[in-house]
Amino acid sequence: MKHYELAAGTTMPALGLGTWKSDKNEVGPVIREAIRIGYRHFDCARAYMNEAEIGASFQAAFADGDVTRDELFVTSKLWNDAHRASDVRPALEKALADFQLDYLDLYLMHWPVALKPGTWFPQSPTDFLSLDEVPLVETWRAMEACQKAGLVKAIGVSNFTATKIDALADEAEVPISVNQVEAHPYLGQRELLERCAARGVHVTAYSPLGSPDRPDMLKKDDEPNLLAHPVIADIASNNSLSNAQVLLAWAVQRGTSVIPKSVNAERMQQNLDAAAVTLDDASMQAITDLEGPYRFIDGSFWAPEGSPYTLDSIWD
Repeated sequence: MKHYELAAGTTMPALGLGTWKSDKNEVGPVIREAIRIGYRHFDCARAYMNEAEIGASFQAAFADGDVTRDELFVTSKLWNDAHRASDVRPALEKALADFQLDYLDLYLMHWPVALKPGTWFPQSPTDFLSLDEVPLVETWRAMEACQKAGLVKAIGVSNFTATKIDALADEAEVPISVNQVEAHPYLGQRELLERCAARGVHVTAYSPLGSPDRPDMLKKDDEPNLLAHPVIADIASNNSLSNAQVLLAWAVQRGTSVIPKSVNAERMQQNLDAAAVTLDDASMQAITDLEGPYRFIDGSFWAPEGSPYTLDSIWD
C-alpha cells in the first residue's frame, strides 16, 4: 500500500475505509472484515455516531492478534459545537474513550463553521456562533495543545478552501498536516491541491465516487451520476476494472489519499485493490477533463436564512 508523508512526520496509507453513513448497528463486523482484508486506515468522526462501535471492533481485533495499534491509522474529527478552546480537548478525549485508544493518528476540524456547545445540528440561526465569536485560530491553538500533549500525532482540517488554508497556516505554530475535502473528477480541486502542496498540506479526498448513498436531504433531483459516466465506464472496461476502481485509482495517482465507504466485503476488497492500479496518461487526462465543477456536499445546510455563514463565505 502506498503511503503519504504528513507534515507531522507520520505517514498515512493512501486508501482508507470511510465510515460516514455506516450505521452503528452494522459497522462493527465491517471493521473486523476490513482489517482482515488489509485495511489499516480508518476515517471516522463524532458526527458519524458510530465511534464506540468502531472502537469495540478495534479492541477485538487487537485481542485476537489480527492487528496491532501501531499498524492502524485512525482519524477522527472535531464537531462544530466544540470549537471553543475549552471544549476541544474534552471532545478529543471523548473520541479516545469511545475508541478505547490512547492516541489518534489524525484529528481534523470537521468544518470551518462553529455551533453553540451542545448543538448537534442547527435548528435556528441562534444555534450558530460566528467566526468573529470563535475564530478558527482559537480552535486550532487548542488542537495544537492536544498534539503537544500526545493525544494525537497529527492535526488538520476538513472542508477548508485555499484562502482559509493560507490564513490558518500563517498563524499556525504546528503545521496543518491534512485538509480533507470533497474531490473527484467533477470537482478536481486543482487550485486547492496546488495551494496545499505549497503549504506542505496533504489532501484527502472524500466522496470520491460521488456519494450516491448519502441521505436524500443532501441530494438534488438533477445531480450527475459520476459512477455511471461513459468515460469512466470505458476506461473500466478497457482495464478490467470496476467503475469505482477507476475513480479511486485516479485519486491516488494524482497524489491524494482517498476514503471510500463500503459495508460490502467484495467492494471493500475491490476498493483496496484500486490503490495499486496505475492508469495510463491518456486515461488520467480523460478523467481529469470531466471536471464540472459540481459539489455533491455543497454545505447549504450551514447557510439557512439568518445564519452568519453563506455559501460564498464557506467556499471563499
